[in-house]
This record gives sequence, structure tokens and C-alpha cells, in this order.
Amino acid sequence: MSATAASAPRRRDTGTVRAIETTLLVIVGVILAVATVNDVGRQVQGNHRLIADLRTWRHYTGHDYRNISIDSETLGLDSQREILCGNTSPGAPGVRTQICLAIWGPTVNGVRTVHAGWYLPPHVEDVRAQRYGCFGSGLQGMCAR
Repeated sequence: MSATAASAPRRRDTGTVRAIETTLLVIVGVILAVATVNDVGRQVQGNHRLIADLRTWRHYTGHDYRNISIDSETLGLDSQREILCGNTSPGAPGVRTQICLAIWGPTVNGVRTVHAGWYLPPHVEDVRAQRYGCFGSGLQGMCAR
């Protein structure tokens, strides 16, 4: 048996393995491309909502403050409902009485709808027991007082 006859089946096996590897790499590449496009799309949507949220808080309160806390977890990460808290008078974040707004819904003319809100005393965390002066009907039971 000659050396070329023995190596011929090996080349065919190598070609099959190479085709399988190439196919797998293409599939992995497509999956990564789709995931990247999806992630970028979600980030852009989140950025537009963040801008609308800040504009809503400023529009509703009449204050042009920059240090506004935005909480997406209290009402559920995937709910697209946020709670925005900021000072009612100038000062470092949290050292003055704060007003918190619960907002959700579509962005219309650059703002979203305020459904409810409450006030927080200075130097406290946003917990139900500390909230007072609740307004709106969007969140029954969110205030203790």
C-alpha cells in the first residue's frame, strides 16, 4: 500500500471535521451578532426612557436638578415603571426633604405620566414606613401614613 492511498481517507476525514468546525463557528458568530444587536437595542431604549424620566421629574416639580435617583427595582425590573426621587430644595442628594414620583407609560412629547408620589424626610431611605404626603391613585398601599 502506498503512502498516498493511506492518507487519502485521512484528508476526507479532515475535510469533514473542518466543515463541521466551520459550521459551528458560523452558528456561534450569528448567535453573538443577534445578541449584540438585541443588547444595543435595549440600551438605546433604556437611554431614551431615562432622558424622558428626568425630563418628567423636572417638568412635574419645576426644579432643574441633576441629581435625581431612579429606582427601577421597587416596582419590578421588567415593568418599565420607575420611581424618581429628588430634593424639594437645593442641596446635596438626600439631605433635604425629597419628592418621589412613580412614573410609567409611553413617552409623549418627551415626558411620561406621573401616576403617584410621596415625600421623604431628609437622611432616610425610601422605605414605606418613612413615606408621607402620598398622592395619586397609581400605587395603593405604598405609603404607611
